[in-house]
Amino acid sequence: MANMSATKQDMRLRSTESEKITINLGFVDLGHIDLLVKEGFYSNRSDFLRTAARNQLDRHADAVKQSVTRRRLDLGLCHVTRRQLEALKAKGELLHIRVLGLAVIAPDVSAELALATIASVQVLGSLQASPAVKAALRQRTA
Repeated sequence: MANMSATKQDMRLRSTESEKITINLGFVDLGHIDLLVKEGFYSNRSDFLRTAARNQLDRHADAVKQSVTRRRLDLGLCHVTRRQLEALKAKGELLHIRVLGLAVIAPDVSAELALATIASVQVLGSLQASPAVKAALRQRTA
């Protein structure tokens, strides 16, 4: 059984990347946000929402830290390469991907190799992999 986590350099390279999400807000809440933007408290709606999310994450930081420890999650970026999976396959080992952040399975990893070497996938954040690999691992994704 193996866990792979990112190097600090990998995390720095990816730290500026983000994922777009869509949320629904009531008109009054949206109006309040627009008012704060107009008054100069925030540069735009996204700035307000990022700040609100960070404030809530800071507020619950202890609970998040305990949960990350309990679930044995790696923080940040996990990049899985074909070479790493082939080495695991040669040793008869399986990979358990447990990440809070971004997990990337390299585009040259085949669905067959992923099935042969990845025992489970738990990603809280975003998983980037080819559609074939995602489909193959669907049953192993928590």
